[in-house]
Amino acid sequence: MKALLLRAVPRRALLSDSGKVLSLAGLTALVGAGVAGPAFGQAAPGQDVQLLNAAIALEHEGIAAYTIAAGSGLLKPEVVKIGVTFRGHHERHRDELVKAVKALGGQPVAAKSDKEYATQLNVAKLKNQADVLRLALGLERGAANAYLGLIPSLGTNYHQIAGRMAGDEAFHVAVLGGALGEPIPTQGLMFGG
Repeated sequence: MKALLLRAVPRRALLSDSGKVLSLAGLTALVGAGVAGPAFGQAAPGQDVQLLNAAIALEHEGIAAYTIAAGSGLLKPEVVKIGVTFRGHHERHRDELVKAVKALGGQPVAAKSDKEYATQLNVAKLKNQADVLRLALGLERGAANAYLGLIPSLGTNYHQIAGRMAGDEAFHVAVLGGALGEPIPTQGLMFGG
């Protein structure tokens, strides 16, 4: 049902405001709407800029989430260390995506303030370490799926970087799931479906 709702959104409406920062839900909607180039892997440079900017927005959100979590006082020091490491991964993702947008002649989307992200992520509801980890886990799962969904929509020059970023996000999911004591999934193909 959700996939049907996402596909019903006109592609043009999703791409019209590329300067706005999209949340994970926005990027997922963008991918779910079936945005694609003229042929598989043949996206136009302008479309690549829009999609890469949506991914930059996703990375800005992840960076902010880990920054806010690290300063929340809700996490044990060893968990803060993991979060700071993951924030560094997201900063690297952002930097690579920014280079790609600039190489295409585009303007990378700017980050919102941490206060805006805190409101967007509803961090006021977080009361303990498990709440923070569940939020991070949800963001990372969504990011892994979003990057996998972007691959067919991007020009072939960007397939590898999107795939590598999806791998990082899946790694984050594994670590966070383990920290929460989630059982190992019994079936494969957990992402991209």
